[in-house]
Order: sequence, then C-alpha cells, then structure tokens
Amino acid sequence: MKEENQSSTLCFILLGVTRKQQEEDIFFTLLLLIYPITLVGNMLMILAIHSDSRLHNPMYFFLANLSSVDILFSSVTVPKMLANYLLSSKTISYGGCLTQMYFMIALANTDSYILAVMAYDRAVAISRPLHYTTIMSPRSCILLVVGSWVIGNANALPHTLLTARLSFCSNRNVANFYCDITPLLKLSCSDIHFNVKMMYLGVGVFSVPLIGIIISYIRVFATVLRVPSIKGMLKAFSTCGSHLTVVSLYYGTVMGMYFRPLTSYSLKDAVITVMYTAVTPMLNPFIYSLRNQDMKAALGKLFRRRISS
Repeated sequence: MKEENQSSTLCFILLGVTRKQQEEDIFFTLLLLIYPITLVGNMLMILAIHSDSRLHNPMYFFLANLSSVDILFSSVTVPKMLANYLLSSKTISYGGCLTQMYFMIALANTDSYILAVMAYDRAVAISRPLHYTTIMSPRSCILLVVGSWVIGNANALPHTLLTARLSFCSNRNVANFYCDITPLLKLSCSDIHFNVKMMYLGVGVFSVPLIGIIISYIRVFATVLRVPSIKGMLKAFSTCGSHLTVVSLYYGTVMGMYFRPLTSYSLKDAVITVMYTAVTPMLNPFIYSLRNQDMKAALGKLFRRRISS
C-alpha cells in the first residue's frame, strides 16, 4: 500500500544540466537545434538505405537499425527537457521517471550491441570475404538485431523493478535533465547495496559488446596488415574508420559517466550525458555519410526523387 501511495503522489524535480539559468538557456538553444537535426539526419539515413537497392546488404541494414535506435534514444529525454524549459516546470511523475529510466537503459544497451554487431560484420567482410554471404545471411542479420533489442530490454527491466521498490525521502531533486539510475539511487533512503551491485553488473553487460568490438578489430587489423597492396589496406581501413569514430565517441562518454564509484556523481556530470544522449546520435549520420560514397549517392538520389515528385 505504501508503494502504491508513493507511485501515485511522488514527483521528482529534474535539475537540468546546470543550476545557472544563463547556462540552461544555452543548453536549451543547443538542444533545440540538435534534436531536429538528429531526427532529420537519421530519418534520411533510413530512407536512403530503404530506397536504394545497392544498400540492401548487412552493413547498411545494421546502420538503419542504429539510426532507429538513435532517434528513440534522443526522443526519450530531449523533448521532455525542452518542454520543461518552455513550461518553466522541472517536475516529472514517479511513473514517468521510471519509464524514462527503463527506456534509457534499454536503448543504451541496444545501441551498444548493434555497434558490436556492426564491428563483427566488418570483421567477417574483411577476414572471411568468401564466406561473408553465408555467415551474414538475412536470417543471421535479423537474429543479431533482435538479440540486441532483447538483451537491451532484459538488462533494463531488473534495474527498473529494483528502483521501483525503493523509498524516496524529502529530497527529490534529480541531478540531471532526465531520470538516470545513478542520481535516483543517491536520492533513495532505502538500503541500495543490492541495487548498486546490480547496477555494476548492468555496466558489465553493457561493456560486453566493447570486448567484442576490440576482438573484431584485432581480426580486421591482423588481416589488413597481411594485404600487400597499400590501396587495399587503405580501402579496408576506410570502411572501418566511421564505425571506430562512433564507437570512440559513444563509449568514451558513457565510460566517463558510469565506470566510477556512485558517490563521485554530481550535477556537473550531467554535461557528459548530453554528449551521448543528444550529440552522438546527431553526429552519427554525418560520420557515416561524409566518408561513404555509396551513402552520398543514395542521399543524392533520394533528394532528386523528392524534388522531381
């Protein structure tokens, strides 16, 4: 009964990125520009891949799924932050907070596993080109993407259920612009030792794809270094460059946020979350398209078709 009463009456206050109004104004303006660019950029990637038959292969299938996750990832947090700023309200309901936390964990994990799948795809394409179509069959590609979504949601569910069992006292100020698990645990007046252990276990599950990415690129580099042609080496590295850039941006910011003790977290760390929740999803379409001639051609074809119609 106590938990039911808490869920119906409790609200949290999202403190934002900083406590200073002038800085909040700057972040609002930036996110107001970043969010539409994220939506348009990733939607264009999906449409270009769907409309051009030359891009109907595993690499672009995974890229389209990554763009879908990035759209959802930004949409879980940024619209709420923008609405709160415009309405001069920083509140979020108890149910809304847990829902936001669930989808953030689920989508962050899904993003991580899809990045690992993309690295595996490049490793197979470069190290085993003759067996590529057999290994990366349509069925295998679908199973890899579905598996990424299943693992992401399976990792998010226990954290959400455990957080829902906690009691929260008078201080309800969440030190972020969205409901993240770390500031919520710091607000609880319940025993959170088990929650913290589960959080670090979740970080471990999130980190498994990074190990897979490292192993995949070791195979890629080992294969490429055996290629006698300099042109062949450059071509192989160019196909992986965009992915490595995205992986570095994503894991670099996430590791800076969660690979440390819970007690060291504060509001100033909310700036880091802006990087991986808003900036990285916006940059991904640019990173993958600027150095990819096939993607540029598909986007040009898409624009010409829209103009002519």
